[in-house]
Amino acid sequence: MDFKYEFYIGAVPEKVWDAFVSPEGTRQTFFGCIIESTFEVGSSLKYVGPGTEGDETVHIYGTILAYEPSKILSFLEHPGPSYRSNHAELESRITFTLEEVGATTKLTLVNDQFTEDHPSIPTTDSQWWMILSNLKTFVETGKGLDYGW
Repeated sequence: MDFKYEFYIGAVPEKVWDAFVSPEGTRQTFFGCIIESTFEVGSSLKYVGPGTEGDETVHIYGTILAYEPSKILSFLEHPGPSYRSNHAELESRITFTLEEVGATTKLTLVNDQFTEDHPSIPTTDSQWWMILSNLKTFVETGKGLDYGW
């Protein structure tokens, strides 16, 4: 199963990039999480934030595959240990690419290479729509969406 999304955001690529890699941006767009990583290819990556294990819950973790600021972020990811006991066996690839189109940024997200029978597949589509809608709203207005949680 592959998931692909294309969003056009009314901002330059640098502003969109900042919203999904900086702590200030990811707290607003990824449910209060920040990314812990050096962003070097081969280095580790963790989305850490409020959750079942407190403020330092690891929601996903993985390995950086590609990183070029304001252009591409790609990584292999696993669900956090608090979500699945077999988390290390479960994997997918997530790739964000940014392209300047006029006065907008085209954000393409591809989430693919899922481990066979990955238990997150049924909810992946709805979760990405929420995250990407929130990202677009935040970049364009400075405010995230209130999902009532």
